[in-house]
Amino acid sequence: MEVCSRCGSPKIIIKRKQSGQSLCKNCFIESIQRKVIKTIKKEKLIDKGDKVLVALSGGKDSVAVLDILHTFYEKRMIDLCAVTIDEGISNYRDEGVKIAINYAKELGIEHETISFKESFGTTLDEVMKKSNRRGSCSYCGVFRRWIINKSAKKLCADKIATGHNLDDETQAILMNYLEGNIRNLSKIGPKIESKVFTPKIKPLREVPEYEVGLYGVAKDLNIHRAACPYSDTSFRMEVSRIMKRLSETHPTIMYSTLRGFDKIKIAIKNQHNNTNNFSRCEICDEPSSGSLCQACTFLEELQNK
Repeated sequence: MEVCSRCGSPKIIIKRKQSGQSLCKNCFIESIQRKVIKTIKKEKLIDKGDKVLVALSGGKDSVAVLDILHTFYEKRMIDLCAVTIDEGISNYRDEGVKIAINYAKELGIEHETISFKESFGTTLDEVMKKSNRRGSCSYCGVFRRWIINKSAKKLCADKIATGHNLDDETQAILMNYLEGNIRNLSKIGPKIESKVFTPKIKPLREVPEYEVGLYGVAKDLNIHRAACPYSDTSFRMEVSRIMKRLSETHPTIMYSTLRGFDKIKIAIKNQHNNTNNFSRCEICDEPSSGSLCQACTFLEELQNK
């Protein structure tokens, strides 16, 4: 009978293909927490006294990030706040927003919910009815970043923590390799710093998506499990399917992709980092490399439809 590799318990909940390690529930939870804390320390993601804003969607990744960072909050090492964005996606977003509000309330942390409608006068559903020029992820990503960056300044946050996991990070690396987008590759990493934006950190960067989901189940966290209805048609989803198929026969492929990229990212950043001279968007006054920021550029395009 197979037992836990750490404590000998017969109640196994996972056998990791990449390492052959079998773990019971308690040892698995502890292993995820240790891995995240190791990433935070190794990459110097958080300093004592930081106020960290969690981009809290209510999904497995952001809830797991908040759950683990809350242990730092309880020890009075950091302050925590969270922002939830309602993109305006019918029959999908309401549940996640509700879960996020309730979890932030349960933990007793500062929390705000902000919608695309109140920020931009439109919802993602309305955007996608108007536009056939760009994919939903392009609009959603730009609008979400605009709200998060603005919220971080309003709440005086020192860092923005997102729920990007190992799968997300390797997908982003492969997507930008395939598209030849070296400038975007220069922005990938555990900590994204800028002269004009609040630094973004990725505590879950080395945790596979499946294990993040299992962590939520093992800890009995209430999470929004539905997938975004727009995600199935995205380029990211195509890349995700490729990586998942490769992982079936090559269990360490995502880790090797990440490690390989980390070896060359310094050279990439040296070529492309800090090359933009930021000014202020003429419409919203947010930092921009041109006369208009990307969000306002998109909104102008949509108004001319």
